[in-house]
Amino acid sequence: MKLPFSFQIKVAATLLIIASSVWAEQDENIKRLTKPQSTINFGAGYLFNDNARFGQFNGLRDDGFYGIFNLDIIRRNDDTGTWFKLQGRNLGFKNRDIRLEHSRQGNWGYFFEFSQTPRYEPFTANTAVGGIGSSHLQVPTTPTAGGPEHLKTERESFAFGINKFLPANFELQLHFKNEDKDGARIFGRGNRLGPPGPTAVGGYEFLPEPINYTTRIFGATLNYNGKDLQLSGGYYGTLFENKNKALTTTGGSSVGGIFAPALFTPIALPPDNQAHQAFLSGGYSFNPHTRGTFKASYTIASQTDGFFPTQLAAPGTPSDLHGKVDTTLVQAALTSRPLSKLNLLANFRYEDREDKTPVFLYNPNAFNVDLNGNRWTGFNTPRSFRTFTNKFEANYALPMNLRLIGGIDYEHWDRTGTPQTTGHRNSTDELSGRVELRRTMAETLTGTLSYIHSDRWGSHFLTNTTATGQPFFNLIAPINLADRNRDKVRLLLNWEPFEPLSVQAAVDHSWDDYNGDRNNSGFGIKKGMARNYSLDAVYTFSENLQANAWFSRNETQIDQNSRTPAPRVPWSVKLENSSTSFGVGVNGKPHEKLDIGTNITYSEITDKFKQSITEVECCPGNTPVPDIKFKQGRWNLFARYALQKNLGLRLDYILDYFKTNEWTWSGWTYTDGTRLSQDQRQWVNFLGISAYINWQ
Repeated sequence: MKLPFSFQIKVAATLLIIASSVWAEQDENIKRLTKPQSTINFGAGYLFNDNARFGQFNGLRDDGFYGIFNLDIIRRNDDTGTWFKLQGRNLGFKNRDIRLEHSRQGNWGYFFEFSQTPRYEPFTANTAVGGIGSSHLQVPTTPTAGGPEHLKTERESFAFGINKFLPANFELQLHFKNEDKDGARIFGRGNRLGPPGPTAVGGYEFLPEPINYTTRIFGATLNYNGKDLQLSGGYYGTLFENKNKALTTTGGSSVGGIFAPALFTPIALPPDNQAHQAFLSGGYSFNPHTRGTFKASYTIASQTDGFFPTQLAAPGTPSDLHGKVDTTLVQAALTSRPLSKLNLLANFRYEDREDKTPVFLYNPNAFNVDLNGNRWTGFNTPRSFRTFTNKFEANYALPMNLRLIGGIDYEHWDRTGTPQTTGHRNSTDELSGRVELRRTMAETLTGTLSYIHSDRWGSHFLTNTTATGQPFFNLIAPINLADRNRDKVRLLLNWEPFEPLSVQAAVDHSWDDYNGDRNNSGFGIKKGMARNYSLDAVYTFSENLQANAWFSRNETQIDQNSRTPAPRVPWSVKLENSSTSFGVGVNGKPHEKLDIGTNITYSEITDKFKQSITEVECCPGNTPVPDIKFKQGRWNLFARYALQKNLGLRLDYILDYFKTNEWTWSGWTYTDGTRLSQDQRQWVNFLGISAYINWQ
């Protein structure tokens, strides 16, 4: 049947309109790539509340107005393929950064970058210590209350780099970065036996450390990108300089004879040091199913900064540490698919960190008898280690949409050094086995179940001794060296019941059994446990409305036994850390000119100590350490309204909540009278209004 001519005209017109719409959309997408959009955002925000936590890293601490200024300028020259980019973030705040980049595709490029990062101490120091921020402090000789001091540090970094493409698939890259860090942070001095008194010396004095660091990072890399072979080699170097060599004090407590805090001056500060590394890494595709990768590097780190003139040392001690650490790293991996259903992975890693620092007597006073009747060596103790890590994994596809994965990991450590106040063993080994079963149960549901078992063991523990060779009373094996058996089970689910919704869930549980004591003492870590739960969901209601939600719960626990120094009474502790966090977010476009979004997050962290003492009568008046809780929530809201195609307004609102019963500093007073405090409940409201301009 022949359709009427008028109807044919209408159909053709409709198809032409649809095609024109598709072409216009494709043209718009191409235009966005070839003619990217530039944006400038400027305005002002008001902070309604003073705070210490919300503004810790951005400088928004005191209530008042703050500038909002961001820019993202991108230009492209179609004739030459040259790009120009200028990006600035948070230029009205104190955590600002700006980057200029200029490049020609496949030929050359360079960039300049500047950034600032503040860090405000969340605790207020009420102190009478004078000279804070300098390397000369005045400390009260008797406890003295003082006024508030707000410590902070600030980083300023400048970086630049260039790259040039060379013939034969080579590319040369050069980079340099200079970072200055200034300010002051919490520091102190003291001795370890109780408060000052007629027969006992001790106490801690508040000495803010002056920060005046410069760190320089630089290097060069030559890359080769061939069809089967890729290589990257070059040099990487760092230089660290501290303008303050030592912290000198006047005043302080004179109680305690040769152990009096006032005599601990000057105090050495972090010394200048440097490191230089040569490296080579790459990959090679032997065939379409087999590929190998490798990495090798050699690093020389040295510390030759001179000691300050009043350094206490024995005759013959050098004028600097002559510190030197050489590190060799070799790593290789091979992946292969020898069969259509089988994938293999093998990985090897070797690291040798050799400490070549010479040994000298740096503290002659260590030979003096301390208040426990012990003498110590006073010599520095270089520590080297060598580690081998091997990993093998096989992945095989089974019938019924099953995939079986098995793996073996082995790690071996060799260490040097002698035990003094903590436990030490020269070598440890850890062997882990993993089996995993993965199945696609339906087109919309995939699940993975895995089990991991690992054992750690090692050489015998060396006996702790004093300078006279007498055994020291330490009977505890450090957690990283103790024998341990670990079992871990993990379940992962990925569910997409229908196109708009996707859900991911994960659960894992691990158990640790330790043989952490020495000489069958019964002391040290005994067992541990960890549980983790997580749930993530994303739902797309429409092209103009999306929502997401997530939840996580983490629990860890460690049980250990020890005893009090005097009288020696056994006690135990069950350390627990638990955290619960969740978040919900929605983004939508209810109107062609309006974009809105909101996000709510909340987290709660609890630390429990659960101490118990076998003989309570040993320690009258002592009570178990109370729990510590942290709660933090945040609500972010933004709205963007287009006044014109390239001009609009933006509103940002933040509500931040922080609460804690953290008691570490609340009941503590330094022997000079300094106290640290914080607001245990902090509410913050921030409202920002800005305009944006777009152009191409």
